[in-house]
Amino acid sequence: MPKIDEARKFLEDIGMPKAQQSDICALSLLAMAGIKPSDEWKSASNEWIRIHDIIAFVNQNYGTTYAENSRETFRKQAMHRFRTAALIEDNGKATNSPNYRYRITEETLKVLQAFNSSNDEKMMERFLLYHEKLVDIYASKKKMTMMPVKINGADFQFSAGKHNELQKAIIEEFAPRFAPNAECLYVGDTIAKDLVKNVDKLKELGFEITLHDKMPDVVLYREDKDWIYFVESVTSVGPMDPKRIIEISEMTTNVSAGKVFVTAFLDFATYKKFADSLAWETEVWIADMPDHMIHLNGDRFMGPR
Repeated sequence: MPKIDEARKFLEDIGMPKAQQSDICALSLLAMAGIKPSDEWKSASNEWIRIHDIIAFVNQNYGTTYAENSRETFRKQAMHRFRTAALIEDNGKATNSPNYRYRITEETLKVLQAFNSSNDEKMMERFLLYHEKLVDIYASKKKMTMMPVKINGADFQFSAGKHNELQKAIIEEFAPRFAPNAECLYVGDTIAKDLVKNVDKLKELGFEITLHDKMPDVVLYREDKDWIYFVESVTSVGPMDPKRIIEISEMTTNVSAGKVFVTAFLDFATYKKFADSLAWETEVWIADMPDHMIHLNGDRFMGPR
């Protein structure tokens, strides 16, 4: 039996739904276990691995031709489902971090290494006996890395990572100081994507959300001033440069509210890296110095203090 069919059989035996017995899922399992077509299952391993590495492995060893832009398909069809079923775990980094990795759990690895051996049935039975408990354990591990945040008076959780740490600061530190009583109309999450999305209010103000990637990280609306704040949370990419201002302006052609463009940074050192690319007539907020703002082009504020 070809290795891909053996991997499919393993996924079926371990209780994965039909959709997660597809070629992509079977190949993902083989890549994560480091199993090539002629390898035996007892040599399976569980090194930390990126989706990029999975695609490279299967293309090299199984004659596939998956492109880099198929990473999201692998993530959604295989990794998310494997993670929920506690077959794999991640390292707790933000998904947009270059250091984000997955690996097969130690428990799953033991069953994999026994697959197609005399000990196969016994190991599988043992795994399935306490599998639900295992799902709970790994779900709890994931939960521990979440960050609580209060948005519009309701409790939410951000996944771990510097980007979301800064978004939390924007909502809890920036907004009360510089956008008092503002409502959060949109905020993304590195994993959950559209964590808060008030489509009705955004339509009422004159625009619709289209692609997640086009949206600023945080959108706030201050009704008393009729101001809408577009805030980018910048830890590595994406400040309010002239190109970004044009993109947001094109998205919001029909928005009549006053537009405030803000780039937020965790610290002054990160701000300095991007200082020369920031657009004029935008604002800068630095989480390390939460009581202050930097206004690029001070003609409106020039005068004695």
